[in-house]
Amino acid sequence: MKSSLLIAFSQPRGKRVQWKTVLFIVLAAISAGKPCFGQPAPAEPGLKPLSLKEALATAFQKHPKILAADLRILISKQDLREVRSAFFPSIHADATAVGTPTEHNQVVSAGALVVSSTYDREAEGISINQLITDFGRTANLSASSRLHSRAEEQGALATREQIELAVKDAYFSSLQAQSVLEVARQTVATRQLLFDQVSEMAKNNLKSDLDESFADVDLEDSKLLLANADNDLQAALARLANLMGEPKEGGYRLMDEPLPARVVQNSWQLIQTALTNRPDVIQLRFEREAAGKFARAERDLNYPTVTAAASAGVLPIHNAALGPNYAAAGVNLRLPIFDGWLFAARHQEAQLKERVVAENLQDAENNVIRDVRIGSANRQYAVARMDLSDKLLASANKAFDLAQERYQVGSSSIIELSLAQLNQTEARLNQAKAVYEFHIRDAILNYQIGKHGAPQ
Repeated sequence: MKSSLLIAFSQPRGKRVQWKTVLFIVLAAISAGKPCFGQPAPAEPGLKPLSLKEALATAFQKHPKILAADLRILISKQDLREVRSAFFPSIHADATAVGTPTEHNQVVSAGALVVSSTYDREAEGISINQLITDFGRTANLSASSRLHSRAEEQGALATREQIELAVKDAYFSSLQAQSVLEVARQTVATRQLLFDQVSEMAKNNLKSDLDESFADVDLEDSKLLLANADNDLQAALARLANLMGEPKEGGYRLMDEPLPARVVQNSWQLIQTALTNRPDVIQLRFEREAAGKFARAERDLNYPTVTAAASAGVLPIHNAALGPNYAAAGVNLRLPIFDGWLFAARHQEAQLKERVVAENLQDAENNVIRDVRIGSANRQYAVARMDLSDKLLASANKAFDLAQERYQVGSSSIIELSLAQLNQTEARLNQAKAVYEFHIRDAILNYQIGKHGAPQ
């Protein structure tokens, strides 16, 4: 690409060209060595290099939402243990000491069934209770808790994918802002060079004050672009640091990533993949099954419960009417007869909650289909935008070269050159943004279809 050095050789009427001044300007511009478009800006010293893989690994390790999701998995496993505990015997030890005011007290208080409880004694023993059957209630509760635990595992994976997408978006947005900042710096350098040239020629009556004013306006506009680009970069880096769980971390020098393949699968195939792989959809499926198991467990409240009980112990201190030890075992049948329609209401409530989860699942699947279609279309547009931005930049460069040549020979005004320079800058910005927009759209589509994992 041609340099942005501009020297006009037209001679105003009545004025003698000061060729020494012109030559001085040319040599000064060449020796200045200022960057022009097409030259990458040098990396800032002291910045920590960071790749996308490293950013994702740090976020997975430190982000509070991922840690909280892992804790919810552990909580759900403890809930499962609590429910399954009903399958195992309950064993407890007792120690009792009783004193009575009279030697032969045989009074039985209201509600008491064991006469020996009013005798002087000390007793130690062990009692065992074991569920024999509750006709499926505990089994259904256990299955519901197990399914809920699996749902929490999928929920943790969904959280991980959400953080992964957010990190990728922040990473590529930072790279985009970094690229725009480089274009802004080059634009300032190029327009500063043009302004210096036009200003010097205006002093020597080779160009008008209007040309100098237009060059000054373009220069200040490029400085505004630079300030805005720097602000966008700092904001993007702060967002990335926050997602990595390092809000106090300093700046980074981000490493560029290779472009993904531009080929996109058929939308219907992507939808099928998404419905199969999306962890948030799988989570709702497990929740629906868990709600169904819980509804059946609530229905089983109307069935009998059969338990076995055994107790044995010794009486080191006891009344003569009592023996030195005791042991007993039995079976208890509990049959619900009337509960004020409590169990029926609980069963109906559980069934309604199951329907709510089923409707939420249907809504989620519909949203997935919509999001995949939109994501696929956006990715295809991002591919086309890269091609169009390349062509636009080529056309803008050609137009700028022609405008520069016309301005050099004095056949056009600086307005034409300024417009060509503006178009070239916008084309470069569009090209820089298009590349990283493609990265972001690709990451979004991968999230929509449930494709996850850090880059290798």
